[in-house]
Amino acid sequence: MRPLLIFALALTIPAQAQWTMQRSNTTADLRGIHNVGNGVAWASGTHGTVLRTEDGGYVWQTCTIPPGAEKLDFRGIQAFDANTAIVMSSGPGDQSRLYKTTDGCATWKLVFTNPDKDGFFDSIQAANEIGQNVENREEDILILGDSVQQKVQLWEWHEGEDPEAELYYGTDHTSTEKGESSFAASNSILQVVSSSQIDPKWKYSLRWASGTAAHVYMSFIRDEHTACEPCLEERKKISVPMEQGSASAGIFSFSFRNDLVGVAVGGDFQKPASNVKTSAFTLDGGQTWSSTKTPPHGYRSAVAYDSNSKTWITVGPNGTDISTDDGRNWRALKPTSTDAPDADKNWNALSLPYVVGPKGRIGKLTPAALKP
Repeated sequence: MRPLLIFALALTIPAQAQWTMQRSNTTADLRGIHNVGNGVAWASGTHGTVLRTEDGGYVWQTCTIPPGAEKLDFRGIQAFDANTAIVMSSGPGDQSRLYKTTDGCATWKLVFTNPDKDGFFDSIQAANEIGQNVENREEDILILGDSVQQKVQLWEWHEGEDPEAELYYGTDHTSTEKGESSFAASNSILQVVSSSQIDPKWKYSLRWASGTAAHVYMSFIRDEHTACEPCLEERKKISVPMEQGSASAGIFSFSFRNDLVGVAVGGDFQKPASNVKTSAFTLDGGQTWSSTKTPPHGYRSAVAYDSNSKTWITVGPNGTDISTDDGRNWRALKPTSTDAPDADKNWNALSLPYVVGPKGRIGKLTPAALKP
């Protein structure tokens, strides 16, 4: 009789919640999220909104609005610790800006404004991975912007220097197609990664997505100490088999598990339920991409890899999907009986375990949710 009793008890144990919904105390649409670790995370969104937590999301602090930013849309944030962060606004011309705080968001300083009236910031990334200012990593930021006059715009901002002199990869370099641009969807279309597995002569590579044409650009760097222009060994523009052809469709996010394995997601945000060409994967560091066999169940704006469970997770307005075979196949991650019915929906950006969305929506993924 004991085995039967154990079985009966097991049936009465409720399913563990997958999502812990957080109290953000804001109705702003949140687009940026960066988990620093040790309980510290920062989020950003519309109306100059920046949030911060130091206790793993139990309390989210509403930060002081940076000067003149009340109407700005903060779509990306790069944080370094509980006190230091740089937030990026996205908008035409001078509405694209960087603000920095070093006192836990009590005060902010405007450090860079897009000098090009036709420019538009899409993503920011710390540049210390390529060897610069390792001891002062917050002092070097890469900024990807929309192409201007069919030229890629990639800026490098340094603390205390004139950023206009640091157009890292701009008007004299890689051409883009007419109308080609990137998406400022989740601050996840620009990465600095090691490239030693691709070829030992390359130390690092910059990778970024020009979304509407479904291209991934790669610049390989030989020198491990600087990102100077002569150190760029090779540049490549690679086609990715994903939805394109309109201003609302393309690559919205990509991430790499290591040097070689990566996943891209997107689709058409005007057709959020369509799963046509919403994902692709690479096994060679982004040099070639393959179509996903079973795609996510709709448009997806962010993707990330959880190394503990060896699982990819991607989010969007109509649901969440996971993959355990490096992006070849995806399945929906549905809420359990103890979650809100819409706990998997209405998300914009990921920095695991956190996810953010419209109207101040913040969730924290339960680690057990991604267990095999």
